[in-house]
Amino acid sequence: QVPLVESGGGSVQAGGSLRLSCAPSAYTPRLQCMGWFRQAPGKEREGVASIYTRGGNTHVVDSLEGRFSISQDYAKNTVFLQMDSLKPEDTGMYYCAAARGSCPPGAALETPSIYFTDWGHGTQVTVSS
Repeated sequence: QVPLVESGGGSVQAGGSLRLSCAPSAYTPRLQCMGWFRQAPGKEREGVASIYTRGGNTHVVDSLEGRFSISQDYAKNTVFLQMDSLKPEDTGMYYCAAARGSCPPGAALETPSIYFTDWGHGTQVTVSS
C-alpha cells in the first residue's frame, strides 16, 4: 500500500468552490479505482464520488450531483474533486481512497471496504454561511 495525499482543502464561504486533489505519495502501479469520501463531525463517513480510471466511468452520489464532479489525470494517477456552490453542510474531512483492482463506481461508494485498499489522511473543508 502507498499512502495517498489529499490537497486543496480550506475555508470558503457558502457558494464558493474548491478543487481537491489526490495522488499517491510514491510510485505505485495503476490505481484503477479511486474515490472520495467525507465525514462531518459527529456523523458517519459517506461516499461522495468515484471513478474507474481505465474506463473513465464516474459516479457522484445523487445528493451532490450537479455541484460536485470527479475527474482524473490518468498519466499521474491523480484524481480531482471539483466542488461548486458549496454549502455549510459540506463541511467535513474529505478522504481519498484507491484500489488497484477495478470497481463499479457506484458500488465502490456503497461498500468501500470491499473495493478500496489505500486511504489518505484527509483534507479539511470548511464552508461558512
